Amino acid sequence: MSENKAASRYAKSLIDLSTEQKAFEEIRNDMVLIEQVIDQNSELEAILHNPVIPLDKKYSILAGIFGKNVHALTNAYLKLLVSKGRSAILFDTTKAFIRQYNVIKGIVTAEVTSAIALTAANKEEIVAVVKREIGANEVIIKEKVNEKLIGGFILKVGDRQFDASISGSLNKLKKELSHGVV
Repeated sequence: MSENKAASRYAKSLIDLSTEQKAFEEIRNDMVLIEQVIDQNSELEAILHNPVIPLDKKYSILAGIFGKNVHALTNAYLKLLVSKGRSAILFDTTKAFIRQYNVIKGIVTAEVTSAIALTAANKEEIVAVVKREIGANEVIIKEKVNEKLIGGFILKVGDRQFDASISGSLNKLKKELSHGVV
């Protein structure tokens, strides 16, 4: 079984169990915390991937970092994952859990790349359009600034992309002119 499939299955099981125990939101917060800690700490990630480190040592490290800061179900989940020799996919399972949580809750991420930083009004307008077009309950905006766009923006939501940048328009015009279409 590939690592992504395993991570998705572990995440789905944790979602089912946390929903059953009415701790869905708490477990989601724990997964966000664990994802952030692993993402910001390459040494921890190396420990989780290292097959030489004994499983009980890996769990004691995780328990030391997260033990009192997470729900009892999360601690049990960490212990299970490590005891099954799956600590290497912990980071992937946290991402899979958050992705599945977002689907359940109708939360989408809109990646906006613009020539200059977006104003609050721009963000509100993008959120409104995405909610209307996608039917999302909540929109999380991830903003990037790329001065090479000259002006305008590129909006990505899932597998959809809308290019309203000046550089994108110029490239499109350039292609049309080179193919003799005008």
